[in-house]
Amino acid sequence: MTSAAKHHYRENFRLAWPVMIGQLGQITVAVADNVMVGQLGTEPLAAASLVNGIFTVILVFGIGVAYGLTPLIANAHGAGRMRQLPLLLNASLWLNLGIGLVLFLLLEGLTPALHHMRQDPEVVRLAAPYMTIVGMSIIPILGYYAFKQFAEGLGHTRQAMQITIVVNVLNVVLNYVLIFGKFGFPSLGLNGAGYATLISRIVMWGAMAVFVLRSRLFRQITFVFSPLWVLRTHAREILAIGVPSGFQYIFEVSAFAAASVLAGMISPESQAAHQIAINLASISYMAATGLAAAATIRTGNLLGRCDGHNLHLAVRTILVMTVAWMSFAGMVFLLGRDFFPALYSNEAEVIEIASKLLIVAVFFQISDGVQAVGLGIMRGLKDVRIPTLITFVAYWVFALPGSYYFGVYKSENVVAIWVFLAVGLTLSAAMLLWRYRVIIRRLQNELEVKQNKTEFV
Repeated sequence: MTSAAKHHYRENFRLAWPVMIGQLGQITVAVADNVMVGQLGTEPLAAASLVNGIFTVILVFGIGVAYGLTPLIANAHGAGRMRQLPLLLNASLWLNLGIGLVLFLLLEGLTPALHHMRQDPEVVRLAAPYMTIVGMSIIPILGYYAFKQFAEGLGHTRQAMQITIVVNVLNVVLNYVLIFGKFGFPSLGLNGAGYATLISRIVMWGAMAVFVLRSRLFRQITFVFSPLWVLRTHAREILAIGVPSGFQYIFEVSAFAAASVLAGMISPESQAAHQIAINLASISYMAATGLAAAATIRTGNLLGRCDGHNLHLAVRTILVMTVAWMSFAGMVFLLGRDFFPALYSNEAEVIEIASKLLIVAVFFQISDGVQAVGLGIMRGLKDVRIPTLITFVAYWVFALPGSYYFGVYKSENVVAIWVFLAVGLTLSAAMLLWRYRVIIRRLQNELEVKQNKTEFV
């Protein structure tokens, strides 16, 4: 291994591990939510699965838009355009809050549709109020992401991790208190988990804002927060990257959310098993998104410096790290396929189905990680339109139609649904790697021409 490669591994790891821990912390809270809600019975767990699937599809669009800030901050920092940093943050914050409000109203408008999804009536009764409570949390979480992506774009990823860990502990405590009615509080059941999520996300937003505005790391930056200072050029730049990124997440996540609905068409047990398995598979995926965040920061910064050689080396090393991590996660799922589902439910049928789904998850781990990091790489290179088309084709042209036809129409078998989700992930990973090869060759040629012109002058 060359010294240059070692440098990139160290830098990738320095940026990625705090994001990975933070993401794992968030998914740990989701696991704790499901474990606690699962103690209430199969119907509350199925209701949580239904709502979380729909809510996640809406939320990830907003998060995708927020991610549009990171490569712009990294690129401006790499090119030395420091005066743009506070103006970009201001634009991102107001865009996020406005989008958060619109998405909450959209979620409220979708609530009546729960009655027309062929779900169990008791599941729908429990899901409706829970969706309203959780939906309100979309505004503070997008406010949090504005400050988080700003800090990460400058290479400061550890502080968001620390805030996430503390708030996650708060969330688990609030879950225990509000779901089961401890310390004099009423027992709110599934709704208690929703209130815990809402309170925790408000605290996250406040803590991240205080860090950015008060930290010595940013003392040379003069911040300004006013909708009057949102420059049209900055808003367009953020949206040009963020909106396609949001659709990328929608196409992928909505496929898995739709899979939850398809599983509910089979039986509540299949839907509950799907929720358990997807919750566990999300652990490795969320860690991979930490590597994707590092990929966005590294590629954005090196692109700003016009350093094509090190950009390509950074990408190669982070892909190696991704394959290694997802391979390890796959082995854990294989060995624990019977143990982990038993932590969520004591119903034998649910555990048996979830165990089978985890075997399918083992086979798509590497594809899942590579496609997540691939999207991060392309976002850092500001190439988002073709990757958005790739995600649409992979999940909505291949994965989801196959899942419905073979999993519901032909067999009523949730395992078949997951097999076609794996097909979609593999297609996405392969096509994103192809797209990167096209872009990096073009970029290296452009940088070589610029360097030759500079030497000539």
